[in-house]
Amino acid sequence: MVRTTTDDGVCVLTLDRPDQRNALTRAALRDLEAAVDDATAPVLYLHGAGEAFCAGADLDVVRDLDADGAEAFAALGQRVARTLETYDGAVVAGIDGAARGGGVELALACDIRVATPDATLAETGVKLGLFGAWGGTARLPAIVGAGEALDIALSGRTLDAGDALRMGLVSRVTDDPRAVADELAAVDERALRALKARMRDDADRETQEVRERAAFADLIANADL
Repeated sequence: MVRTTTDDGVCVLTLDRPDQRNALTRAALRDLEAAVDDATAPVLYLHGAGEAFCAGADLDVVRDLDADGAEAFAALGQRVARTLETYDGAVVAGIDGAARGGGVELALACDIRVATPDATLAETGVKLGLFGAWGGTARLPAIVGAGEALDIALSGRTLDAGDALRMGLVSRVTDDPRAVADELAAVDERALRALKARMRDDADRETQEVRERAAFADLIANADL
């Protein structure tokens, strides 16, 4: 379900179930978690095979869940998203075609979301009497603001690439999202990893500033300027 290749500092993670628009089963989520855990490259690039990024959770799995199973499935998805978010290098989501539900939530956990002009994104769970429970209710408002997040989630409406760019849901629209991952792989690896750690730090401001100074000093001590 998840293919992994590494090339020139970029570990490419491909969701590879194109006949099901890369919908995610428990096994697929565990495969993705293991692939991220095993990666050592400074940049991860997550994308989907075929014509979709990811359709979200496989509805055949969701239909069979009882309350305990639903909580466990949500916990698994949350853990995988957190694994992407806390990877010590940069993580780029290349969104080509449809991203729905859990697919949007995985993209939200990435550091940079890059869409093609044909990309569409939607949190469609509300139309099924559900909502995304892989961390999206926290990450979406943090990224686009509370008002836009409520509009997206409560309506379940589909955003095109231009809408997503305007809201800040994606940071770039380009024909070749993989090129953004290559761009990041070309910068200084130590600085990239240090910046990721500092900008993902959720400690109090004073603690962040102490850590920022220490990280900067470490880079200076080892820099070849």
